[in-house]
Amino acid sequence: MTTPEQETLTQHTKGRIFRDLHHRSHAFIIPNPWDAGTARLLAQLGFEALATTSAGFAFSLGQADNTVGRPQMMSHLETMVAATALPVSADLENGFGDAPDTVAETIRLAAAAGVVGGSIEDATARREDPIYALGLAVDRIRAAAAAARSLPFPFTLTARCENYLVGRPDLVDTIRRLQAYQEAGADVLYAPGLSSRDEIAAVVRSVDRPVNVVMGLKGVQLDLGELSSLGVRRVSVGSALARAALGAFHRATAEMRERGTFHFAAEAMGMKDLGDRFTRA
Repeated sequence: MTTPEQETLTQHTKGRIFRDLHHRSHAFIIPNPWDAGTARLLAQLGFEALATTSAGFAFSLGQADNTVGRPQMMSHLETMVAATALPVSADLENGFGDAPDTVAETIRLAAAAGVVGGSIEDATARREDPIYALGLAVDRIRAAAAAARSLPFPFTLTARCENYLVGRPDLVDTIRRLQAYQEAGADVLYAPGLSSRDEIAAVVRSVDRPVNVVMGLKGVQLDLGELSSLGVRRVSVGSALARAALGAFHRATAEMRERGTFHFAAEAMGMKDLGDRFTRA
C-alpha cells in the first residue's frame, strides 16, 4: 500500500526517484503491467517502479503490437500513471513516426501524460526495412534527448536497439548503435533479445550508462542476482506478464471447450482477495 506521502509525490520527485534507482549497486526489476488493475497489484507487491508494455496493452484491445495510435497510447499512459503512486516509464515504440521532430513531440506528450521516463526504438515497423539507418536513428535519439532535457523534471530516456528482435543478431552493430545513442543523450541503453550471458556482459562493458535487460523471452535465463553481477542495472519483462496471463486464459478456455471441465478455477485468485486488494488500492 502507498503512504499519504507517496500519494502526493510530484512528477519531479518521481522523476528523481526513478533516475536514482538506476545508480545503485544492484539491479532492480521494473515489471510491465498492461492496465490499471495489474499496475495496482504490482504496486502492492512492493515493486519500486513500473513500465508500460505496448504489446500487452495492444493485446488487451484485441490488436497486434505496433497498431495502437499515439493519441490512444497517451490516454493509456494517463491511466497507468493515475493507477498508483509509483514512477512510470513508457514504452513509446519508435516514437510514432520516423522524423526526429515527431519523436521529440512524443516525448513531450508522454511527459504531459505523467510518465517520468520512456523508451524509443530504432525499429521502423516495416518488414522490408526493419531498422533505421544509423544516422537517422542517432538523430531521433538526439531529438528525444533534447525534448527530455527541456522538461521541468528529470525524464529518463531509454534508447533501444532492436537488432535481435527483428532477426539481426549482430552484436557488433548493436554495441555500435548503443554507443552512438549514448553519445546522443540517452540515459539508459537497452538491446532486447540478447541471447547469452556473454552478450549481456559485452554490452554492459561497452557503455557507461545503465543497461536494461529484458527477461521472459526465449533464450538466456538469468536471475536478478546473476544479472546484477554482470553489471545490469534494470530488468524488465516486456509483454511476458501479459502473455502469461493470456496463456492461462487460453489453457482455461481450452479445458472448457475440449474437456468440459473447470479445474482451471482452482488456481484463480479469490474474489474476496481481489476485492480487498482493489479496495485498498
